[in-house]
Amino acid sequence: MTVFSLIIINKAGGLVFNKTFHDGLNKISTNDHLVLAGTFHGVHAITTRLNPVNNPGPTPSPATGILTRPEPPSGLEVLESENFRLQCFNTQTGTKFLLFTDTTQANVDVTMRRIYELYSDYVMKNPFYQLEMPIRCDMFDRKLSSYIREINNR
Repeated sequence: MTVFSLIIINKAGGLVFNKTFHDGLNKISTNDHLVLAGTFHGVHAITTRLNPVNNPGPTPSPATGILTRPEPPSGLEVLESENFRLQCFNTQTGTKFLLFTDTTQANVDVTMRRIYELYSDYVMKNPFYQLEMPIRCDMFDRKLSSYIREINNR
């Protein structure tokens, strides 16, 4: 069970962070990472519009009678091949976290949640970080590497 790589994409589709943790996948160049980020952003945007069920308007909750809104379409969340699994976590602000793992990796949702907590604590709380810009936070990088190393050594 292995975590191979993490890519973070801003809401405009730009690559703001990428890190490889394991040599299980072929290495790609920085330019290829930029292309991958932009392509995934476009595919994700299209898949949020592909909704086979018409979303009804607000409906009353059976228990309370209060109007509730349906969940918005989430778009592409998981892409699995015979060699790897790509898990996407889309934040409320539109930032996307793409985690490449082994197909047998368990608890990917828990891993994504922890990565997002590290991002929130060490990037978003950093007064010198500018939104939508590349992430250059050494503490985030160290904590993330330590956490993924812990997962990969299990």
